[in-house]
Amino acid sequence: MASVEGGDFVTGDAHAEVAAVVVAYNSAADLPDLIDDLRRAARDCRVRLIVVDNQSSDGTVDLVRAHEDVELVETGGNLGYAGGINAGLRVVGDCDAVLILNSDLGLAHDTLPRLIGAADADLVGAVVPRILDEDGVTYPSLRREPTLTRMVGDALFGSRMWRTRPSFLSEIDYRPSSYTSRHDVDWATGAALLIPERVAREMGEWNEDFFLYSEETDYFRRIRESGRQVRFEPSAVVRHRQGGSGTSPQLAALMAVNRVRYVEQHHGWAYSTAVRGAVALGELLRAGDAVNRRTVGVVLNRRHWHELPKATKPTVVNKLSGSRQRGAVIIPAYDEARVIKRTLEPLSQAAVDGFIELIVVCNGCTDDTAAVARTVPGARVVELEQGSKPAALNAGDQEATLWPRLYLDADIQISAAAVLAVLDTLSEGDVLVARPDSRYDTRGASGLVRSYYRARRRIRQHQLAMWGAGAYGLSAKGHERFGVFPTVTDDDLYVDTRFDVDEKAVVTTVSPSVVTTPTDTKSLLAILRRGHRGDTELVALGHRPDAERNPGVGTAVAVVRSIRGPFSAIDAAVYLGMALASRRRPRNASSGWERDESSRSSS
Repeated sequence: MASVEGGDFVTGDAHAEVAAVVVAYNSAADLPDLIDDLRRAARDCRVRLIVVDNQSSDGTVDLVRAHEDVELVETGGNLGYAGGINAGLRVVGDCDAVLILNSDLGLAHDTLPRLIGAADADLVGAVVPRILDEDGVTYPSLRREPTLTRMVGDALFGSRMWRTRPSFLSEIDYRPSSYTSRHDVDWATGAALLIPERVAREMGEWNEDFFLYSEETDYFRRIRESGRQVRFEPSAVVRHRQGGSGTSPQLAALMAVNRVRYVEQHHGWAYSTAVRGAVALGELLRAGDAVNRRTVGVVLNRRHWHELPKATKPTVVNKLSGSRQRGAVIIPAYDEARVIKRTLEPLSQAAVDGFIELIVVCNGCTDDTAAVARTVPGARVVELEQGSKPAALNAGDQEATLWPRLYLDADIQISAAAVLAVLDTLSEGDVLVARPDSRYDTRGASGLVRSYYRARRRIRQHQLAMWGAGAYGLSAKGHERFGVFPTVTDDDLYVDTRFDVDEKAVVTTVSPSVVTTPTDTKSLLAILRRGHRGDTELVALGHRPDAERNPGVGTAVAVVRSIRGPFSAIDAAVYLGMALASRRRPRNASSGWERDESSRSSS
């Protein structure tokens, strides 16, 4: 079913300029107008439309099914906004950009091309439009990063008093002049945003810790931390009916609590406690309203937080297709009882169904890593008395029967689909060594650690290297180049030095693997010292390290070239400072294996 004045949507494997993801929940009254607007846009732009239904009960599903060229994703539960977006991102297919939309929006005829035009710049990570309310008045949708002073200001003055107050006293940007010209912002309401596909792929999934509210705050923060900007384009206009997700006292309390949860994920206990007090103050000053009175109690009593709306997720079985026996996954593990199950569970069904061999090599473990691993269906466990990663890799090779092979650190999170994508790439013959694309999870990390990894992400050579992602794969032919893993500290860097650029590949996957970073400077320096020692070993073996791992001129030049402004300059300085500090051996330093304990928490 298509409108007579509109175009058809792109379907199947065809390329789309824009893949629009609309999260719907009881949206039957709103969706027809939005679909018509997108069809009009599809006359001049190749649009793929994906509607993600969060278990609606008002006929939304039947309405979408009436459009044969609209892809419907039924979640089987109410996953919330972030969960719904993630379900849509998994099926966007071949596209240049991803457009996230609320279901209760209307688009002007030129909204889409204007968003696309604004996104056509290297450092733009997302573009947000100007939003009009039902009366055609510009809605104050632009936001500043939440801080304690801004939350106190909003608590005292709200949205009606002293709207011209300084920016450090208001999270919302009320200035009319801010909505008349293109500029960069901290974040904006998540009703509508366009994300270049390469950015969406790098950022990975939205944070489902937030069922509703603050998920966009978190996502925009990650975009900014990647060194990119969030751009406001006032000439791109959408109309928002508001309230498409519904309103209730429960949702009002959830909005307040999620403001606290967001700060808790990015700041320490003392700061978060002060913010929690500011949020409670804002509700208390408006306690004449019953909803605000109830919200105060919920914010102050953490025991009530679990009663707030949350995702209702069905039991999902990830179905893989294609041939069986695609390769092996070898996981060396030393005292990884806290994280090994988190790593194994996404791969378990693929092992049970025969797609992969899943082998855990416990080496010198003093905890119950082996016992925990054996509880995961499909996992085979090998135990070594000696604590040695190279020995564990070689023992895994002896146990495995399939090629190619993915060598995976025990604390890396990766999907079965990503594993198979790497193994399939290696099976094609031209590529001898490959790894999945990856992203850093810096939640809970200190400001200096986050700054270091922002700078590291910007180094082009690092993005193409086989080391540093906690996972790499080898074909049988590639493995023959060195036979057995030598006794070196950095096996991934060693492998990287054995192959030419045209023999390597970073495989694009729907969900990048997740590398959890250290949370404090001490832990970061520990693993950097280990890396420096690994560089020294490889020099002794006659293998010259890559420039990014060399503390000399090559690294400095690459980091300086990544600078695009004052913030990236600060990140670059932190990166170089950490690199230099890691070359100094601390007093009373042990000669053992340094690893990051700060990020190893149970799943």
